[in-house]
Amino acid sequence: MRRYFGLLFLALIGLPLSALAQERDRLDHRGEVLGWEGVGRLDTTMGTCTGTLIARDLVLTAAHCVVDTDTRQVLSKDAMRFRAGLAHDFTAAVRGVSRIVLSEGYLGSFDVSLTEQVRTDIALLRLDSPIFSTEAEPFRIHDRALDDSSVILVSYGRGRNTSLQRESGCRHKQTYRGGLMTFDCDVTFGSSGAPVFVNDQGRLRIVSVVSMMSTASNAEKEAIGMSLPAAVSAMMRDMRNDAARAPVSAGARRVTVGERAGGARFIKVD
Repeated sequence: MRRYFGLLFLALIGLPLSALAQERDRLDHRGEVLGWEGVGRLDTTMGTCTGTLIARDLVLTAAHCVVDTDTRQVLSKDAMRFRAGLAHDFTAAVRGVSRIVLSEGYLGSFDVSLTEQVRTDIALLRLDSPIFSTEAEPFRIHDRALDDSSVILVSYGRGRNTSLQRESGCRHKQTYRGGLMTFDCDVTFGSSGAPVFVNDQGRLRIVSVVSMMSTASNAEKEAIGMSLPAAVSAMMRDMRNDAARAPVSAGARRVTVGERAGGARFIKVD
């Protein structure tokens, strides 16, 4: 069967619909963003994505948000801006980017599988100066088994690129071999890198980052992410050690690229 994928998202096996009611809230005003300021919009020379503060000076996003897929080069960090808690004319904090670390294997050989690209589609950005606690609080990575299937997606996207959307009641559907995770959350262009949260005993923890979406015919729309703990821990070690990264030109195999907008690219795979 022919399927279409977005490197914001990917099509995998569908599961029965949940009875959970999905609620989507637009966080348009400063008061509505309270508590979510750690989620922000990442602006690059290629478009926009969503990113999340996981330390005072570290932002987690999708690797494809900061890599030019045609040249296999990391985008200029000088032009990048992280706008924490952006809600129209309000921004909790704005910072530049001083360093980028990609998950090991993302730039691998040309014969790497698309599944492997999704699994490693993670980037860690060091900000040019820390974000203060009075501006935004970072979120922690969920590092335990996911017991509850109910998750929360917070993202920017096409048609809502200047304010966050919080979607509660969407569901973790499946975790596949290799750490790919599927969710029935609403995603679109610009949602790349968006955090998927789980409520862990009253504390919000990041369980995944949006990488792709299913648009296959006769299939449910699914957001696709990846397991984070091991990869993020490794990237944080690399960041601390200022480790040298493999050249981007060694990058992943080429694919047919279609529409690109809002920080995402759609890919057609036979």
